[in-house]
Amino acid sequence: MRAAGDAGRVEQPDDSLTREAQVMLGAFAEHLRLERGLSPHTVRAYIGDLTNLFTHLGRVGEGDPGEVTLADLRTWLANQHAGGADRSTIQRRSAAVRTFFSWARRTDRIGSDPAQALRSPKVDRRLPPTVEVDQARALLDGLVARVAEAGEPGEVAARRRDLAVVEVLYASGIRVSELCGLDLGDIDDQRGLLRVLGKGGKQRTVPLGGPAVRALDAWLGVRAVLALPCAGRSLFVGDRGARIDPRVVRRLVHRALAMVPDAPDLGPHGLRHAMATHLLEGGADLRSVQEILGHSSLATTQLYTHVSGDRLRKAYQQAHPRA
Repeated sequence: MRAAGDAGRVEQPDDSLTREAQVMLGAFAEHLRLERGLSPHTVRAYIGDLTNLFTHLGRVGEGDPGEVTLADLRTWLANQHAGGADRSTIQRRSAAVRTFFSWARRTDRIGSDPAQALRSPKVDRRLPPTVEVDQARALLDGLVARVAEAGEPGEVAARRRDLAVVEVLYASGIRVSELCGLDLGDIDDQRGLLRVLGKGGKQRTVPLGGPAVRALDAWLGVRAVLALPCAGRSLFVGDRGARIDPRVVRRLVHRALAMVPDAPDLGPHGLRHAMATHLLEGGADLRSVQEILGHSSLATTQLYTHVSGDRLRKAYQQAHPRA
């Protein structure tokens, strides 16, 4: 299974940085990609955050990694906060900095690790709004209706693809990058299973419900109408005939949800949240949901229990005579 989009490209350090910073960031990017197996998207995020740091330090004459102090890092983070960056952004950037300087010290590129005592703000771990079960049902029913209204073969194929994309996202809870990276051989429709390549190159198998399997079968019956040779064995293809792009999927989901009354404006990740929340509300155990979502930490999956708990609390307060 190959990655979607420009998966082979890794963001290179900015030419405005000092030569030492450029060399070290280039080596760090290779470490993240080859030794840790991180996705190109994650590597670009790390390098972007570190480029921001060394650009800031270059303005005050301290642009080389070996010269950075803990006070420099704290000043940089304080400037981030003053500039309006939210806590999640500051936490992500401080994590990138700690990872970079720990690697640089471990590989003897610097004499000491200035980020060892660096602390970042706690992040508000509330989940964004999610779709209700009836809204998810209305979303999918609306896409089924659009398929029935289609006329030309190309229109039929595109609408069957759209329905299959949303069915798979909601049924499996996979990330948009994982969906775009799916190949034809990743489906086991006899058993209703999907083989997914997740973060860090980790592979997992997730279940699909009957509606998602049927939507996939219908899409595969017309895939040849849209697919060009450049699509290879891509499961989903865009209107131009190549492997579908994550941006196309995001627009597709936003557009489909806009047709559902009172539904929040969410993208593919919102369907992932919805799937996990609905599973837990339906009685699924936390470990199973963790495995389906591909979370490395159970603590990440536990966020969804707070959402379910809030809804239970509201139901209790509305129904119990002594609530």
